[in-house]
Amino acid sequence: MASSQQPLPPVGGIPRVVIVGRPNVGKSTLFNALVGRRVAIEDPMAGVTRDRVSFVLDEDNRSLEIIDTGGIGHVDDDQLRQEVDDQIATALDLADLVLFVVDCKTGLTELDREIASRLRKLGRPVMVVANKVEGGGDEPGAAEAFTIGFGDPVRVSAKERIGTGDLRDELFERIGTDADAPMMPSDVVKLAIVGRMNAGKSTLVNRLVGEERVIVSAVEGTTRDAVDVPFSSRGRRFIAIDTAGIRRRKTISDSVEFYGQSRAMRAIRRADVALLLLDATREVGRIDREIAGSIVESAVPVVIVVTKWDLARGHADADAYETYLRGVMPGLAFAPITLVSALEDVNVDATLALAAELHDQAGVRVSTGELNRVLRRAYQTRKPRPDRGRIGKIYYASQVATNPPTIVVFVNQPDLFEDSWRRFLVRRLQEELPYGEIPVLVRFQQRGPART
Repeated sequence: MASSQQPLPPVGGIPRVVIVGRPNVGKSTLFNALVGRRVAIEDPMAGVTRDRVSFVLDEDNRSLEIIDTGGIGHVDDDQLRQEVDDQIATALDLADLVLFVVDCKTGLTELDREIASRLRKLGRPVMVVANKVEGGGDEPGAAEAFTIGFGDPVRVSAKERIGTGDLRDELFERIGTDADAPMMPSDVVKLAIVGRMNAGKSTLVNRLVGEERVIVSAVEGTTRDAVDVPFSSRGRRFIAIDTAGIRRRKTISDSVEFYGQSRAMRAIRRADVALLLLDATREVGRIDREIAGSIVESAVPVVIVVTKWDLARGHADADAYETYLRGVMPGLAFAPITLVSALEDVNVDATLALAAELHDQAGVRVSTGELNRVLRRAYQTRKPRPDRGRIGKIYYASQVATNPPTIVVFVNQPDLFEDSWRRFLVRRLQEELPYGEIPVLVRFQQRGPART
């Protein structure tokens, strides 16, 4: 896939630990235990993990990347077995160390032995992890794992977090790399790629990264985990967070889909910039507006990315389409719009550059003097409505944070400033300060005793 972006490992080219095994041996549970948070979806249903899910660990100035993979040999109900196998093969090619997970409670299976044979041909260091060792009755299964031929297995219970801390320490001892700088520096821009089902999120991520990093399929719900993909472009570092397609709650069919959508909403909250994908071949619907509302609520800068423009441009005028979007999504009136085709690589670089600009805007801190001059002009232009003879008075304001820019306005009584006036003030701040395309948070705080 041609692209100006280059796929790259996290900072420093750190070593990768890849977790593999047959379905339902506890790979995702082990992954979450090692990274210390629920990143991958855990579910008893086989075949939940499809893409490569990764997380960078930084401990005692040493670093490594842990990668979870789909179950080897799973027959996928959505006919995605080949795509999942391709993701596993790519992960193994990149691996510096492989964790081969087996289930001590069920014992070794023929599929386990087939996987072992495949790993021997790979020529990578392999550690066998005997999972679900929760008592003496599980020891025979752990002992049997020794017969695979990769040495004495590491005994853990990922679910109960037994032995996982020791395993993590051993991984750092074996392949952890010294890091002179934190693994995720502040100049890394985290991009949450969000939108409804089949809006083209995974296709866009692969175009941004320059490789088939996540599975692309016409099957709805292919992406389940929120997949973090580091890459660089024009000297800047990014992390693209591919997320599950969001749908209305009443149409969510199972726990896997529920957790996938929860991670999508969490991705918005932890992102520096959101890319809200809208399908040019479909009308903006209720779910699109709900996602937009979640982005507004999270105060995350956002680019409205209209995908599949190659399919619509023959019968859609760009200016007319922008007018249409502004009418159906008034809450994102400040957000820039791009029209892209990930398949044809149209406007993808421009969208990425725009996202970087929004990130930089959100990091600007204005002087107190400039802020208060804008505030006085806004108050003189339009005062809040009197309430039973009382009127809101503004004393001064101060910027207390960036990303997003957060302004505290000190007033006589906050409840004298109605919502419409607060929205007016936000618009004036966006117009007159370098925040024209990003959200600004404004809090009203009482100074001293209330005045009537």
